Amino acid sequence: MSMWWSLQLRREAASVPLARRLLLGAMETAGVDPEISYDLSLALTEACANAVEHGTGEHCTDEPGAGGTGRTGEHSDDAYRVTAYLDGDRCRIEVADTGPGFGRRGKSGKPGPLDRAAVDAEDGRGLFLIESLADHVRFRDHADCGGGAVVSFDKTLKWRGDRRFGDAGALLKAS
Repeated sequence: MSMWWSLQLRREAASVPLARRLLLGAMETAGVDPEISYDLSLALTEACANAVEHGTGEHCTDEPGAGGTGRTGEHSDDAYRVTAYLDGDRCRIEVADTGPGFGRRGKSGKPGPLDRAAVDAEDGRGLFLIESLADHVRFRDHADCGGGAVVSFDKTLKWRGDRRFGDAGALLKAS
């Protein structure tokens, strides 16, 4: 059994815990080991915080009711998207924003998000934290709609006791 969900969120700090709580709730219901859930929720928090801080302008969407009309290439201002997939023994998460992307510098001339942070820097470690918490990580720029960053990461799931996603008894016990 598999499941997925996708959220289009406003680029506001309050959106970050919402995405994290939804992920944690889905993983608890599915019977995922709490340590794995914590790692993925921390990685998601970092990716969402980066989208809130660095995302700008317009966001591509093709979903009606989410700022779009169902046509590819439609834009919604000040939003980013979080998509999570739990499929078998893997969880894959993708966070897409509309900032300057990776490898490009913004109008301010500040370093891009993949530039190494100084040892005493207050910020700039989020993407490296994601890399340490996930099994596989990919940073890329949007291919369409004029830019933005996409952070995708996945991790092999471990299960809590006898509970496992796809086991109807486990899902019934959780509700």
